[in-house]
Amino acid sequence: MTAVTTTVEPILVTFTDAQNISEELPINSGKIQDKDPVESLWTTYANGVVKLRIDSSCSQTPLTVHQMFKESMEKYGPLNALVSRKNGKWEKITFSEYYSLSRKAAKSFLKLGLERFHSVAILGFNSPEWFISAVGTVFAGGIITGIYTTNSPEACHHIAHDSKANIIVVDSQKQLDKIMQIWNRLPHLKAVVQYKESLPEKHPNLYTMEEFMELGNEITDDTLDYIINSQKPNQCCGLIYTSGTTGKPKGAMLSHDNITWTATHCSRAGDMQPAEIQQETIVSYLPLSHIAAQIYDLWTGIKWGEQVYFAEPDALKGGLINTLKEAQPTSLMGVPRVWEKIMEKLKDVSAQSSFMKRKMLSWAMSVSLERNLSSSSSDLKPFQTRLADYLVLAKIRRALGFSRCQKHFSGAAPLTTETIYFFLGLNIPLYEAYGMSETSGPHCMSGPYVYRRHSCGKAVSGCKVKLVNEDADGNGEICFWGRTVFMGYLNMEDKTNEAIDEDGWLHSGDLGKIDKDGFVYTTGRIKDLIITAGGENVPPIPIEDAVKKALPIVSNTMLIGDQKKFLSILLTLKSTLDPETSEPTDYLTEEAREFCQKIGSNATKVSEIVATKDKAVHQAIQDGITKVNINATAKVQCIQKWVILQRDFSISGGELGPTMKLKRDAVLEKYKEEISAFYKG
Repeated sequence: MTAVTTTVEPILVTFTDAQNISEELPINSGKIQDKDPVESLWTTYANGVVKLRIDSSCSQTPLTVHQMFKESMEKYGPLNALVSRKNGKWEKITFSEYYSLSRKAAKSFLKLGLERFHSVAILGFNSPEWFISAVGTVFAGGIITGIYTTNSPEACHHIAHDSKANIIVVDSQKQLDKIMQIWNRLPHLKAVVQYKESLPEKHPNLYTMEEFMELGNEITDDTLDYIINSQKPNQCCGLIYTSGTTGKPKGAMLSHDNITWTATHCSRAGDMQPAEIQQETIVSYLPLSHIAAQIYDLWTGIKWGEQVYFAEPDALKGGLINTLKEAQPTSLMGVPRVWEKIMEKLKDVSAQSSFMKRKMLSWAMSVSLERNLSSSSSDLKPFQTRLADYLVLAKIRRALGFSRCQKHFSGAAPLTTETIYFFLGLNIPLYEAYGMSETSGPHCMSGPYVYRRHSCGKAVSGCKVKLVNEDADGNGEICFWGRTVFMGYLNMEDKTNEAIDEDGWLHSGDLGKIDKDGFVYTTGRIKDLIITAGGENVPPIPIEDAVKKALPIVSNTMLIGDQKKFLSILLTLKSTLDPETSEPTDYLTEEAREFCQKIGSNATKVSEIVATKDKAVHQAIQDGITKVNINATAKVQCIQKWVILQRDFSISGGELGPTMKLKRDAVLEKYKEEISAFYKG
C-alpha cells in the first residue's frame, strides 16, 4: 500500500500561482477545428474544455455546480435536504448544513492532495456521505466518479486507474477489502475514507469519515473559493462509467453545464416542482454510479430544493417499501425491473387473498384500466371509477407508500406492455424517460402533461432528436443534440469519434421511431438486432415481450437467432427471491404456482418442471409460443425452439447489469451449450 501524505503547501502553489488553470493544460481539438480550442464540441482529456450546444429556444446561462448549489442554498437553506436513518431514528440535514459540509469535505480532499481534474471515486450505497463527498469533490476541483458496489476488485481497479483517483471513499469493510487488494497498483491513490462501520485496524492514509471531515480545517475559505471561482461550466466535473457489457467500461465525461442544465430542464419536463411551490420528497435507492439515479437524486435534488430520503442497503431485496411508507415520496423513479418486482409482489399477495378480495381487485383494476385507456379528455371520473379507487386502489397505493406520490418515472430500459397496463390498472401512469450516460441522463421525458403510452416522451425543451438510416417501417437510429450531450469518453478518442458524428450529433446505437407529434418510441438496440442467416432483420424486444405477456409463468426471455436459420428463445420461470441475498430460489412464485394449478400441474419448483419436462407446463408454454407466432408480422419472426433454464436471471448470475438490464452477450456465453443444442443437426 502506497503511503503518501501531502501537506497544504504544494496545493497553495498549484492553485494560487495560476491565473487560469485550464489554459495551462493540453486540450483536444476534437472534430471541429478552430483557432480557439474552446470551439471543439468534444474532448477526451479530463482537463479539456468544450463548446456548449446553446439553443436559442432554451438559452439558460451556463452554471457551475457550485453556482447552482449556492443559488439553491440561498433560497432553500432552512429546508431539509438529506434524511437518513441513524441508530433507528431519522436524521435530517438542511440545505445550509449540506452546503457547509460539502465545503468542509472539499477542504479535506485538498488536504489529502486531490489534484485538479483527478477523481474521487465513491464505492458505497446511497447516503448523505455519498452526496457530500460528491459535491465536495466538485467544489475542490476534482471529478466525481461512482463505482458500482457489485464491481469486482479488478473492475474497481480499471475505473480508479483510468480516472486517476487520488482518493477513494468506501462505505464498508466489504468495499474496503476490494481497494486494499488493488491499492499498490493505483499510482495516483493517496488516501481512502470509510463512512460506515468502524475500522478494525489502522493503516496509513486510511480514515474514518469523522477523521476525514476534520483534516481540512487549516485550509482557508479563500483557498477553496479561489478554486471554486476558477471553475468553468464547460469543464469536466463528473465521470459516469458505462456498465461494460461489451469491453471495458468507458468513462463518459460530464461538464458542469451538462449537470446543471439537465438538472434544471429535464426535471421540469417531468413536472418536478421547485420547493417554493411544493417541496418534492424522493427516495434514493438506485446505484448513484448510474446516471439516472445521480441526476434524479443528487443534482436535481440540489437544484429544486428536494428532500431526499435514503433507503437502506436492502432496498432492492425488499426493504424499499418500508422506506417508501415512512418517506411518503411525492415522486419516485425506478428501472423497469423494479416496477416488475412490485407488480409480481402484488400478484403474489392477491393470489393468496380470499376469493372475494381477488374479485374486488380484478374489478377495480379493470375499471381503472378501461378509464385510463379511454380517449376521453374529461377530468370528471365516472362514479364507478371513483368507487373502485376509493374502495380498493387507494388502499393498495397506501400500502406501497404511494399515497402522496404524484409522479412515477421509469428509465434505463423500455417497459413491457404488461407492466404499463398493470400500473394503469392501479391508476398509476408510469412516465418513461429516455437517455444515456452520454446525455447526462434523460434527453426525452414523459410527464403528466407529456404522455403517450409506450413512448418515452418528447425531447426536452432546448434539445433535439432525429433518426438516421430509417427503414421502410420508419425505424432508424436515434441521435441527440443539446446541452445534455457529454464532453467525450475519457482517454478514448476512437470511441468518441464513433459516438459523435462530424456535425456534432450523438449516435445512441438505439433503434426507434418518432411520431408526427414528436413522441419518441424506442424499439431496440442496433447491436441487439438479430440478423438471421437469411439476412432478415429481427428486433428481439417486441417478440420477447409478447412471450412474457402470453405466459404469466415466464420471468425473463432472450431471443436467439443471429446468423442462424431460425429463431429460438431462452426462458426463465418466475421464482421467489431469497430474502437475505435477493438471489432467485428454486421455488415458484404464488402467481407461477397458480398458473401451474390452472393447467393441471402440481409443480412448486423450477427444478421439478425442468427435470421431469412437466407435460402440462411444457404444453402450456408451447401453446403460448404458438399464439405469439400466429401474431408474428412475418414467418421469419416465428420462434421454432425454446428451453426453460434452471435459474432466473440475476445480477450475481451475470445475466443482468446493475440496473437489471439484460446483458445479452453474457447470456450468450453462459448458456452457449443450451443455444448450441437448438441448432444441432
